Amino acid sequence: MDFWATVLVLFRRWYVTFPVFVLVLAGAAGVYVMFPKTFVCSSSLVLTVPRDGGSLPADPKFPNPVTNPLVNVDSGLGLSASILIQGLSSAEVAQKVGVTPGGRTTFKVSNGTTNPELMITLPFVVISAEAPTAQEAHDVVARLGRIAQDKLVEQQRALGAPRATYLRAFEVVPPTTPEEKTGSRLRAACVALAMGLFLSMAAAFAVESWARSRRARRSGAAKPQPSLNGSAYPAGARTESAPLLRR
Repeated sequence: MDFWATVLVLFRRWYVTFPVFVLVLAGAAGVYVMFPKTFVCSSSLVLTVPRDGGSLPADPKFPNPVTNPLVNVDSGLGLSASILIQGLSSAEVAQKVGVTPGGRTTFKVSNGTTNPELMITLPFVVISAEAPTAQEAHDVVARLGRIAQDKLVEQQRALGAPRATYLRAFEVVPPTTPEEKTGSRLRAACVALAMGLFLSMAAAFAVESWARSRRARRSGAAKPQPSLNGSAYPAGARTESAPLLRR
């Protein structure tokens, strides 16, 4: 069946397609409204060295030059950020911030890129969280930011680094205002709409097929059935116009 024949069937069975289409629109709107909401929040940290540098001077009379921490960048910051990211992605940290396995609340800690080769080259720590409420998403990101600060100090203390050389996590972007993630709801509504349109077309063609088969049965029942003697009348029957033969 070509395109115009399909359109003709849909218009001819408008009393089926129109109500089903209205139900489809109502169902898609219901799916969009009732689909669980998800809110997204994020923040960004950057690791910096102290203004006096990352090492102590050998001679206290000649201290290290004072530099701007934001321009004193080396490869060690990227490696330290990568180590911090791995520590924040553990199950223990997830439990501390109230994220349970299989729940709707999730978080992700990265360096802001999806390229694994850049993991140890960027000094950034990007935290993002998804939760069913805006407040929960904001709280998870805020807790992770505080844990990142504490964990960075713990890691350097465990390595025995001098206190004056401790790296710092500067909060470039504080926890943002949570925004609703509408992509999932739109996809669910589009899927419901597509399935509804398919059902609408299926209902129209089902009614069309039933109507054709009904007409075929009626036309077949209206035709006279031939008898065994080749006539349309039963054997031994006479018509009123047929003359009687005399002996």
